Amino acid sequence: MLNPEPNTHHIRIKPRSGWLSINWRELLYYKDLFYFLVQRDIKVIYKQTIVGFGWAFLRPFLTMVVLSLVFGKLAKVPSDGVPYPIFSFVALVPWIYFSTSMTKSTNSLLGNMNLLTKVYVPRLLIPLTPIIAGLLDFFMAFLMIVGFMVWYSIIPTINILFLPLLILMMILTASGVGLFFSSLSVRYRDVRFVVPFLSQLLMYAAPVAWPASLIPEKYRIIYSLYPMAGVVEGFRSALLGTNPMPWDLIGPGMITAIGLTCAGSFYFQQVEKSFADVA
Repeated sequence: MLNPEPNTHHIRIKPRSGWLSINWRELLYYKDLFYFLVQRDIKVIYKQTIVGFGWAFLRPFLTMVVLSLVFGKLAKVPSDGVPYPIFSFVALVPWIYFSTSMTKSTNSLLGNMNLLTKVYVPRLLIPLTPIIAGLLDFFMAFLMIVGFMVWYSIIPTINILFLPLLILMMILTASGVGLFFSSLSVRYRDVRFVVPFLSQLLMYAAPVAWPASLIPEKYRIIYSLYPMAGVVEGFRSALLGTNPMPWDLIGPGMITAIGLTCAGSFYFQQVEKSFADVA
């Protein structure tokens, strides 16, 4: 038997196991694919629709009309000194982004089974695609906030400088929850039916139709762990100046949002090796 050459290199290929960190270099390498997936998601949403991009405006507007009638007119819910329509609309824009992104991210793996079973792609990109694609609707709806502020002669406060931080917090929250539920939905198909119901519960738990000032002070610390509470109240403070910037909600909420993203990413990495087996 011949001895191997002295300079021969041996490469051992073995499956990954355990709680592994995300391969950021691989994600960067597939950035073109990620761009294509985001572009495809945007096109699919508005393909063969009558209103087209108008749905980005109609959904929050019609929801605002319903909330204004039920909570503003009938229930007489306080609106922190600003007209109830813009009070609710400013909250609805980030909330609808979160709710829609969470639902679409949950269903993303089930809708892309061919990518899971026939070719290799970094699977983390798939549930993140609707998170990024949804930003188009978010920024389009945000233009309506500007229009409402002009209509009601409301000038934003200096706290508007913190708006990028709130948007980042919103994206992180949607990403963390979406990654967790998307990985669960591959094995447990009924998760996709639970998420819309959960979204409704989370909406009423968030200060969308009512102000966070109604929360008793002794429960405010616990409530601050809900990231969307800080996002919604932060949007109102930054754009409408209803109250001082709610750092007591934003600080713990940001920690929770980062924790959700890390936990969702690690859980996704842990179970993704079984996706093809149960698909």
